[in-house]
Amino acid sequence: MRRLLLLLPLLALFLAGCAPGGDEPALMGDEPVVMSFPSPDYGIHAFLWWKPDTALRDLGLINDMGFTWVKQKFPWREIEGIEKGQFDWYRTDYIVEQVEKAGLKLLVRLDRQPFWSEPLDNQWQDNGPPGDPADFGDFCGAVAGRYRGRIGAYQVWNEPNLDREWGLRPPDPAGYTELLKACYTAIKAADPAAIVISAGLAPTGTDSTEAMPDQKFLQGMYDAGAADYFDVLGVNAPGYKAPPELAPAEAEAEEYGGGRWFAFRHVEDSRALMVANGDGRKQVAILEMGWTLDEVNPEYAWHRVDEATQAAYLVRAYQYAAEHWQPWMGLMVTIYIADWEWTPDNEQWWWSIVLPDGTPRPAYEALKEMEKTSIER
Repeated sequence: MRRLLLLLPLLALFLAGCAPGGDEPALMGDEPVVMSFPSPDYGIHAFLWWKPDTALRDLGLINDMGFTWVKQKFPWREIEGIEKGQFDWYRTDYIVEQVEKAGLKLLVRLDRQPFWSEPLDNQWQDNGPPGDPADFGDFCGAVAGRYRGRIGAYQVWNEPNLDREWGLRPPDPAGYTELLKACYTAIKAADPAAIVISAGLAPTGTDSTEAMPDQKFLQGMYDAGAADYFDVLGVNAPGYKAPPELAPAEAEAEEYGGGRWFAFRHVEDSRALMVANGDGRKQVAILEMGWTLDEVNPEYAWHRVDEATQAAYLVRAYQYAAEHWQPWMGLMVTIYIADWEWTPDNEQWWWSIVLPDGTPRPAYEALKEMEKTSIER
């Protein structure tokens, strides 16, 4: 059971201890934080779409580990794929119903455009913005209207600072902000209580037509007026080789990768940028976090850890947030409860804390036994 820390004097002392000193970034703004989530809150990414029996098994696993949120993709093209206004709610109805029966809360990721919505000069992309952001807004509003009061939170797109998530076109923070605005406005009109989270950005220092540094992209969002169109800032926080407590400056050492973005605590850089833009009243949500065991894929194997380390680092990441990032840290989503069809050739298989057949890895057991400590909103 979650231990609630409700004593205001203790909280005041804690917040005083968060004041920046030396080279530490300023992580608290001038206004009180609006707590959309308990701080921190506990979630995991699952894959409930195609196999109902596996979905029920995985919801049971999440319940047993004492987590409260399940993240699930609602691909736009699987719901409104044939033509505009023609919806197939079969899978989404089932998922929402089963998550409710399991007593869990649902975070839905919205992206993966239907091909009818694509601009004529950029067809057949795996993930990319529609020609008209209003089409995406209409879709967001349709989902939020159908599931008003039943879907707790929405993530609007994923990693738009990478071209592979932006129709293989150069990342465009102003263009993403237009998409975010359309979706946010429609969701709030249909379900004002739903929490809207901006896209998790890929931590990177690469600045090219293929990628934009996450901090540069985030500042571009603020410059384009994005602050008015999300309730919680989304970030992605893979730990790479670094232990969760490692300061971002220390990750600039070659052994950890050579950049601040190779540290789990790079989250603090995004938080500091929020505060610098006068947006410190909002929380942050980590939409993807984990450490990989990858022995197969060279682009990931360089930062692999062993199973015991994966388990320890994940637990310590939640503990670090509870000790140092309250109240501005909200939901923290571990990756993954594995998809039933993944094999070791798929790099996501190596991040997972449960194998495709439901067998728990040590990280699952460690997170299950971990004390879930948070302050309530």
